[in-house]
Amino acid sequence: MRRSGRYRAATTATAAVAALALLAVAGCTVRRPRQPGSTAQPATSVTPDPAPPGLAWRTLARAPSERTEVVATVAAGRVYVVGGLRLDGSPLSAVEIYDIAADRWGHGPDLPLSVHHAMATTIADTVYVFGGYLASGTPSAVAFRLGPSGWQSIAPMPLGRAAGTAVAQDGQVYVAGGVGPAGLAREMMVYDPAADRWSLVDGPPTPREHLGGAGFNGLVYTAGGRTGGVDTNLNAFEVYDPRSRQWTSLPPLPTRRGGLAAAMTCSGLLVAVGGEASATFAAAEAYDVRSGRWLALPALPTARHGLGVTAAGSTILTVAGGPQPGLYVSDAVEAIDLAGLGECAPAGQASVGPPQISPPGAQPPPSQPPTEQPPTG
Repeated sequence: MRRSGRYRAATTATAAVAALALLAVAGCTVRRPRQPGSTAQPATSVTPDPAPPGLAWRTLARAPSERTEVVATVAAGRVYVVGGLRLDGSPLSAVEIYDIAADRWGHGPDLPLSVHHAMATTIADTVYVFGGYLASGTPSAVAFRLGPSGWQSIAPMPLGRAAGTAVAQDGQVYVAGGVGPAGLAREMMVYDPAADRWSLVDGPPTPREHLGGAGFNGLVYTAGGRTGGVDTNLNAFEVYDPRSRQWTSLPPLPTRRGGLAAAMTCSGLLVAVGGEASATFAAAEAYDVRSGRWLALPALPTARHGLGVTAAGSTILTVAGGPQPGLYVSDAVEAIDLAGLGECAPAGQASVGPPQISPPGAQPPPSQPPTEQPPTG
């Protein structure tokens, strides 16, 4: 039986010990339970513009299971939710699939191993999953793509990685931020699906984990995150241009937060949702790449951290996550349509965003290519 509010907390001594160990490894903190609906109200670093009236979140069919620290991505009109943590703190291999048009859930093939804090993205309607923490707490280097016959192994990442973000742009995958074997990752790993090959480039100027990421018009954006526990939240907002191989700082995320997730609409709105500090965040904020300004969106009805956030056209979808800091789980699914804030960019047309993001006086990009990692297997 589920408790009122559609979330549960670990109640047995065994579950609590397991949860504490796993969350400590993942950089999360188990806290004394708060009242349902408790949300963090941190100071903001910049004042976002108010969004136009008429925007509202809507509740969708609940996910088949309650979990947190998931990853989500959209392919062919379906949301794929992968991995995460159960109520007892054990990692999951389960894949659940939400049909957006039908508002109906189904089950996909299980991932070959159980992970939480993994990273996922989609290229040409093919779902890719990277890394995540194993049950041992080790960042995994394994990577998979979902084919017609199930999950297929692809070249492993050069380094294990968890609690980062995976962004697909122009047929390449950029795995940025997160935790590697030596701590906070400073390299960004770039995957070429056609060659099944990885390369290494400089990571975000602000190393961090539990961040959000998204891409648009060939650029890779990273938002928020933290350097350790929930008291180390950041408002860093940075963009990478693969053409110049340079990072540039953008107007900071209005709300400092880690444990968030982000997605990009078809019109070029990067939407940052959720997170945690002393409590969970309901704040949803959108960065408009056209204007270079932040917008304050309506608050998420179910404040969560460790949630999956993805976009289908102009709609942002949020799945699962923890309604309170620490090991709490949810099956909440909520969405907001932002079509009124801008038209979708035509496919293949670079119609928005600054033509040159490198700061004045920046050095030209180096002549040598990124460090390549040979394909394996």
